[in-house]
Amino acid sequence: MNSDTAPRIPQVLFVCVHNAGRSQMAAAFLQHLGAGRVRVRSAGSAPADAVNPAVVAAMAEAGIDITANVPKVLTDEEVRSSDVVVTMGCGDACPFYPGKRYLDWVLPDPAGRGVEAVRPIRDRIRAHVEELLQELASSPR
Repeated sequence: MNSDTAPRIPQVLFVCVHNAGRSQMAAAFLQHLGAGRVRVRSAGSAPADAVNPAVVAAMAEAGIDITANVPKVLTDEEVRSSDVVVTMGCGDACPFYPGKRYLDWVLPDPAGRGVEAVRPIRDRIRAHVEELLQELASSPR
């Protein structure tokens, strides 16, 4: 198969304010469950210094290690190069470009919460990611 007929890999960007919780969990789940079928990135409009330790612990319980992840700043280029942009509480900080698919997942912010409070947020994110992955798999490229 030459590059003209190869299926295009969808690009998904997850955005939250600090890129330390929700967007990190979503990106890790899509990376894990997508198994190379999706290009995944995450970023924040005002990134924190580190990923929330309770988020790291909750993801470890789900069998996904994000200890090496570092919050990244949201750039226009990341948005422009994405097919799907999923926002989670970043409001108007995310730039809008025509032709992109934007989703807004309304989820509690795990900042300042313990792992017990993060688990249900993690589980809701996983369900959203599984649904998104099914949609991407059924969409023609």
